[in-house]
Amino acid sequence: MHNFCTLFDSHYLTRGVALYESLLENCPEFHLYIYAFDDVSFEILGSLNLSHATIVSLGELEDEALLEVKSTRSVGEYCWTCTPSIIKHAIETYQLPACTYLDADVYFFSDPAPLIDELGDGSILITEHRYTSEYNQTKNSGIYCVQFTTFKNDTSGMSALNWWREACIEWCYNRVEDGKFGDQKYLDDWTVRFEGVHVLQHLGGGVAPWNVQQYDLSDPRFEVVFYHFHGLKFIQNQMVNLGKYKYTPAVLSRVYQPYISHIERINAKLVSISPVFSQHLSVVNEEIISPFRKFTRSLKGHYHVYKKSKFLCQN
Repeated sequence: MHNFCTLFDSHYLTRGVALYESLLENCPEFHLYIYAFDDVSFEILGSLNLSHATIVSLGELEDEALLEVKSTRSVGEYCWTCTPSIIKHAIETYQLPACTYLDADVYFFSDPAPLIDELGDGSILITEHRYTSEYNQTKNSGIYCVQFTTFKNDTSGMSALNWWREACIEWCYNRVEDGKFGDQKYLDDWTVRFEGVHVLQHLGGGVAPWNVQQYDLSDPRFEVVFYHFHGLKFIQNQMVNLGKYKYTPAVLSRVYQPYISHIERINAKLVSISPVFSQHLSVVNEEIISPFRKFTRSLKGHYHVYKKSKFLCQN
């Protein structure tokens, strides 16, 4: 049994459900602990009766230390602040031998077991960004990406997890400052700071917009275990924005087409079964679209925007 945890609010609800369903499709034995960061997501997730998931409310997670800093962080910064806390909460509350944190915009294309098995006798598994030279952001964003991080419930694993939680509560902001950035650059020295740290070697784990250019996805022998759909935005007039990165046709057809099609199916399902989601969607869309209009006008074509129909399956 592989135990995972993730966090998201209603803005990322369709992606979070897609993450769950990708695990359902590819991971024979798993349980996903979903930390719902607003009432809308908690209510809708509860109504879906996800058989391999436990839905945890924000109120169940928040303790005095988190609540004390909540007002000093933006919504996104608070989510980052809480990342180590949800892993710790899942392990301790549900007495898990180990737990792997997943970003909500991660999506599995094959079984993640080989990634977790790499950890072996180690206690902590971390994944590199593996930037291509064109998109190297190591200086600001760090060597490692929090996207897929495993901790065992042992002395080394919990020692690192408790240190990380305390560090994020003390400082976790969306800016570079004194060698820190969000929850992420704290990982840069873990291979020397803590014992039992293993850096993932499987190239199919952690494929992402900033590194996919170095892989030949037209070759079916290259196994994509999970892809991190960072920067993907759904906008008005049936458009999707894939961000500033360059993609080959193979990347678009092999990873973006199935993911966007899946998100569309989930969106239609949630709208049909949940009046709460349908009402909330119009508010969320307006929150996203208005600043996006202003943002894209300043980009002058640097970002790649496509019609959704380019990605939707015909069946």
